[in-house]
Order: sequence, then C-alpha cells, then structure tokens
Amino acid sequence: MKIKKDLWFGFSLMAAILLVTAIFMPWGNLSNGHLGLLMLSLVVVAIMLGFPTAFTLMGMGVIFAWFAYRSGNPEIAVRQTLDLMVQRAYAVMSNDVLISIPLFVFMGYLVERANLIAKLFRSLELSLARVPGSLAVATLVTCAIFATATGIVGAVVTLMGLLAFPAMLKSGYDIRLSAGVITAGGCLGILIPPSVMLIVYGATAGVSVVQLYAGAFFPGLMLAGLYILYVVILAKLKPELAPPLSMEERHIDLPPANEKMRNQISHRVVPGLIGALKGSRNLGIGGGEIARQGFIALLPAITLVLFLGFMWHVSTKPEVKVETAGLVEMGGGGADQAAAGEGGVEEPKAEGVAEPEEEAEGVKEPPAEDAGDGVKEPPAEGVKEPPADGGKEPAVAREAVPAQAVAVSPAPTAGDATPGSAGGITAEEQERLPVPTWYWVMLGVSVIAAIGFYAIFTFVRLEIFKMLLSSFFPLAIMILAVLGSIVFGLATPTEAAAIGSAGGFILAAAYKQLNFGVIKESVFLTAKTSAMVCWLFVGSSIFSAAFALLGGQDLVEKWVLSMNLTPLQFMLLSQFIIFILGWPLEWTEIIVIFMPIFIPLLAHFHIDPLFFGLLVALNLQTAFLSPPVAMAAFYLKGVSPPHVTLNQIFAGMLPFMGIQVVALALLYIFPDIGMWLPRVLYGN
Repeated sequence: MKIKKDLWFGFSLMAAILLVTAIFMPWGNLSNGHLGLLMLSLVVVAIMLGFPTAFTLMGMGVIFAWFAYRSGNPEIAVRQTLDLMVQRAYAVMSNDVLISIPLFVFMGYLVERANLIAKLFRSLELSLARVPGSLAVATLVTCAIFATATGIVGAVVTLMGLLAFPAMLKSGYDIRLSAGVITAGGCLGILIPPSVMLIVYGATAGVSVVQLYAGAFFPGLMLAGLYILYVVILAKLKPELAPPLSMEERHIDLPPANEKMRNQISHRVVPGLIGALKGSRNLGIGGGEIARQGFIALLPAITLVLFLGFMWHVSTKPEVKVETAGLVEMGGGGADQAAAGEGGVEEPKAEGVAEPEEEAEGVKEPPAEDAGDGVKEPPAEGVKEPPADGGKEPAVAREAVPAQAVAVSPAPTAGDATPGSAGGITAEEQERLPVPTWYWVMLGVSVIAAIGFYAIFTFVRLEIFKMLLSSFFPLAIMILAVLGSIVFGLATPTEAAAIGSAGGFILAAAYKQLNFGVIKESVFLTAKTSAMVCWLFVGSSIFSAAFALLGGQDLVEKWVLSMNLTPLQFMLLSQFIIFILGWPLEWTEIIVIFMPIFIPLLAHFHIDPLFFGLLVALNLQTAFLSPPVAMAAFYLKGVSPPHVTLNQIFAGMLPFMGIQVVALALLYIFPDIGMWLPRVLYGN
C-alpha cells in the first residue's frame, strides 16, 4: 500500500503538470517560445517517470534544437543540430573546473573505506555523554565532519544508518527522531565544502567555486548548529524521545599504567603523572610511559600556546609604509613614451617656458636660469639633490609639475635602498605595534579555560582524547588542508582536490585499509559518479542551448518582468519554486535545468549570483529530504531494521525541513552569514 501511495502521488503530480500544459498552451498559434516551455514540462515528466536524467536532457535538447533550426532553414537543420551537440560536448570537456569533481569523489571514497567513522562516532558519543540527546548530537557532528570529507550523501547516510541508527534504537531513541537526524545530517554534504553541488552551480552560473566554498562555510555550520540546537532542546523537554547514555555505555577500559595512577594517586591526569614521577611513590611504571602519557596530555596546552603565539605575531606585526612619490613606471618616463601617451605623464606646458634639454637616457634637466623672463626659479624645497655617490642621473617625477615650480627627484640607488625596499619602493621599518586589548582578553580567557580544562581532565577523559586523536584530528587536518588551501588562495579547487586525494591515500594507509581491492573499488565508483555528473553537464548544456534557441528564456524573462516584482518578491518566488521542485526532482536536475533560467534574471533585480547560489544550496537540502524522491530516506531504509517504515522516516525528516526553511530565512535576513568571508578574503 505504501508503494501504491507513493506511485499515486507521483502520477498525480505528473498529471497536474501535463494538465496545466494542455490548458494554457496556445495550440492553435504555437511559437518557438511555447515549444521551449513544452520541452521543459516534458523533461520534468520524463525524469519523474524514471528515465535517465542526462540522456533525457540530451534527447529532448536535440529534438527541440532541430525544431528551432528547422524554423529558420530546414535544409541545414540536421547539420546545425549535430554541430550544436559537438560544440556543447567539447565545451564541457574543456571546462577545467570539472576536473576537481572526480578528485573530490575519489577522496571521499578513500576516506569512507579507511574505517574512520566507527571510531569517530564512538569518540564523539563518549565526549558528548553529558549533553542531552548525546547520541543524536554525536551523529550530527559525525555527519557534518564526514560530509565535509566526502560530500557523498549516499555514503554518509548509509554508513551512519549502519553505525548510529542501531545504537540510537538500542538506547531507546524515538525512531522518527533517529531517522530525521541521520538523513538531515547526511545531506549536509551537498552544502558544506568541498561540495560537488557547489562546483556544478559554479560551472553553470559562471561563479567562482572558490568564493562559493568560502561563502557556504558559515551557512553550513549554521544549519548544522540549528539541527543540534533542535535536538538538545527536544531531548531536554522530552527526555523519553532521547534518553541519556547509561553508565554501562559510558564505561571505558583504561590501560594498566593509567589505572594504577588513577586508583593510587589521583583520578586527574596532571597530579597523577606528577605523583608517579616521585621515587617513593613509583608504581613500577617506566619513565618513558609516563613521558608519553604526559606529552599526550599536554598536547592541548601546546596547541593553545602555538595559537596564542601566532595571534601575537599577527596582531603586533609592524605596518609597512610604501612611498611611491618620485617613481617612474617601468618602461615609462622616456620622451617617446610621453609623446605616444603610453604609460607616461606629459609635463604641463606654459607660455614662455623653454623646453629643457634632453640628456642621455631620456633624462630632462630643469630649465636654465637664463631661459627668459617668463621662467621662475623653482623653490629650494622643491629640488632634491642627486645622491652623493652619483650612481644614476635623476629621473623626473611622474606628478604633473606646475610651470612655476619644476621639481627634480633623484632615483634611488643601491646605497639608498632600505631593507625590504625593491624597485625604488622604500618601506619604513618600524618596531612591533603594541599588543591590542583584545589579545589580552583572549589570553586571559584562554588561560582560565586551560586551567579549567586540566582541573577536570581525568584519566577517563584522556582515553577519550586519545580516541579523538586517532579518529577526529587526522580527518580534521586533511579537511583544513583542503579547504584552507582553497579559501586562502594557496591552491585552485582542482589542486586542492588532488591534495585531498593524496590525503585519502595517506589516511587509508595509516589505518591499514589501503589495498588493491580498496583502490579498485574506489576508482570504479569514482569513474561511475564522475561520468554521471559529466553526462549531466553535456545534457544540460544541449538542453539550455535548445531552450535559448527556441526563445523560452526570453518568454520567461518577459513574463517575470511583466509582474513588476521587487527584488524581495523575485527572491521569494524563485526560492519557492526551487523548494517545490525539490519534492519531485533531485538537486542535479534543478541545477542543470532551472538555474540557466534564473541566472539571467539576477542582473535585472541587482542580485549577486554568489549570494543567490548560497540560498539555492541551502534550499536544495530539501531535495534529499522531501518525498516522493527523498533519496536520503531510501538510503536509510535500505540499511534499517525491518520494523522501521518509510513513513516513519519521512515523518522524522519533516521537522528538519522546517529548520532548513528557518536557516534560509536567516541567511536572507542576515546575508553577511554567507557573504562576510568572501568579502574579507576576496574583497567582494
């Protein structure tokens, strides 16, 4: 019955689309633009029937492109259509941005097979044991971290369905809450960088992928934070839906040496290690073991000291003042260049001023004293003496000089250059700036936090910290290396993806999971996923070209502009359409089919395509959570126990869809959530 209900919903939606098309289409007077709208509705229906998206787009595009060319010149319509196919396919093949897709996907599959997730989930579960709904919160954090490393929604939902879903059900968690947490958390991969969806949008809309990654970072964290906040509040108000962990589930076995120190000296790490060093209280533990445990325990303090030192260096770094007065542009300043008007500045001319004599190398001397009554002697402060060592002839300053005062500026010589100056640019060396107040505040808060941390740092928490060291921190370092190199301009997305793939190799090898079978399977899945995405691009490119040839884009633009919408109304309309499209379609179809329709309208409403892309990325979270094509629900259903129904999974996803709408509103009301980081880094 459940399958029949889903089928009835899908067929009803398709019937509604066809009915609207049949009623409003002017069949007696069809123009090319109306053919474009007919093509759009037929593509949506065909995709909902289950036809492959890429080849549906390609086939419809070819057929309707032939119609468009046939209306112009029927004799060459076939040749023009075939030429269009070749040109569009070649344009996709030559798009450098798309190279990063297989590399990021390959990184994700390698990380997935390194078996980090089980350790990561267990360590986060224990470290968050005192938080209400700790299992659900640990699941969301694990999903966010793993989504950042992979960006593959199906992989994250499936793995967390195998690991976290049974654990939450065993602990008495509500089925709907557990299903909603896993499906919503798994979908974060299409928003949090490095996201394949952002690459696809950037290539479709002509927006920098680097800036999209920087802009999507904080909205992704905001959405994950809203999920966690909802779970914590719900677990606090209704603890029966998310019971706390029992003491048996929190139990951790300590190593023998740490067990001795905890039982006989102190349960806290620092007093225990110090006490174990004393000869009279030596418990038979070797000095090397104590030093090893002490080094691990001091790692947070060492990291804090390094961070504070770096912040001190940045905050007190002296300002470098650059003086460019009196410089001549490279290759400029000569008489020929000044005459041609290229790169040089012409001297102003006044009546009665004699032309100065040209010296060697295009250097002009100031007027002689006997040039005439109309010439006045330049003031003393306007003249600079040439250097004593006589390295070079003086060069004329680039600034325009009044006729009454012609100034000469000597070019700097090697003897005059100060450290840090180059090419005639003199930098003033100053002492370090005074330490700002905010640094002292941060230092005081950090010291207090460190004291509080070590006051409650027990041997049990040390074991949890070790688990995080072996699971969370390697993954975090790889993620920071990939995203940091992109965001700070150290590498292009493709180069960073190559770094990530190498990091995936290293992680898989470090956890002894790198073998021929893993590499073979990862390469096969990467080729399969990448081929799907690239064929989608070819199909969407042909489809978009056919739609434009038929005039469908012009028809849509005229219709939208005829409504005299404000930018706010247009934004609400477009986001509502995308939200509705997320129910029957996946994000790939929405991006490649409908974004080329919306993007040309943005300039009219003065909307930044980067900001629009962030809203779309946040909105498209619903594409994986909204029935009947909620792929995350089907991924989870495939690995869940038999008693969990699809309707329960759908019901669990609905509150998180509401949270996505709230996050979308927050991003629109406070655009700096997404635009602040790109503006700071790239000056947008």
